[in-house]
Amino acid sequence: MQGMNTTLSLPSPQHRIEPPCTGRPPVLPAGSAGPVVKAPPLEAVWARHADEVQAAQRLRFRVFTQEMGARLRPPPGTPEGVDADLFDAHCEHLLVRTVETADQASEVVGTYRVLTPAAAKRLGGLYSDTEFDLVRLARLRPRLAELGRSCTAPAWRQGGVIMMLWSSLGGFMHRNGIEFITGCASVSVRDGGRQAADLWHTLKQDHLASPDDQVRPRLPLPVDELATGRTAEPPALIKGYLKCGGKLLGPPAWDPDFGTADLPMLLRLSDLPGSYRRRFVGN
Repeated sequence: MQGMNTTLSLPSPQHRIEPPCTGRPPVLPAGSAGPVVKAPPLEAVWARHADEVQAAQRLRFRVFTQEMGARLRPPPGTPEGVDADLFDAHCEHLLVRTVETADQASEVVGTYRVLTPAAAKRLGGLYSDTEFDLVRLARLRPRLAELGRSCTAPAWRQGGVIMMLWSSLGGFMHRNGIEFITGCASVSVRDGGRQAADLWHTLKQDHLASPDDQVRPRLPLPVDELATGRTAEPPALIKGYLKCGGKLLGPPAWDPDFGTADLPMLLRLSDLPGSYRRRFVGN
């Protein structure tokens, strides 16, 4: 795959898990009876070929464009139904997919992409640099990777897919000497941005990073004007960051193309709680 950093330590075995039966079985009409359909097993893999990357990009298109209404601007020559940008060729792509069987082809149901410190240096920056002034993170960049384009298929949003992604990411960080992960956690602004503003005011009380690590949005969401004063429940991705010891780096940026408010997050591997550290990195 173009841009693949072959010096990285990618796992050769595939990580598989048997999910509960609540993930993908067809929904029966109310009051009807029928056999319980067992969801197919899942595997977490790192993309090694262009077709695997494109399978992740097609899931991203379905979630970001068709479901969320994002206005994507892919590079010239990008196939229809694919979400792609100039960062993709330089990223490592993590996929969670159903295991192929004799009766059913494999399907990507979750994905993340990782921009390593070396790749970010070659590119001249992170995707987050386009949304935030990250000058205070300069000292961390040699050990800082960026996560992005996280999404899960609607039928698989019960938590198991996210945990598989995080488990593989934790092992990746440990093997490659990456100490910090940053990324943007997106919240829809279809309500005018009120939920995102309330979420910022809720989370900053207990989860705001130290001033040395805080960043500024280039296109700020007017959080003080939009806030309603209500306590906001964080979405699953932000909950994942917080459970793993992640911190909020500052107020959200407005992304008009995706129609989201993006909250900057930072996770230090050393801050992982013991139970998560054993699960994700094995020590």
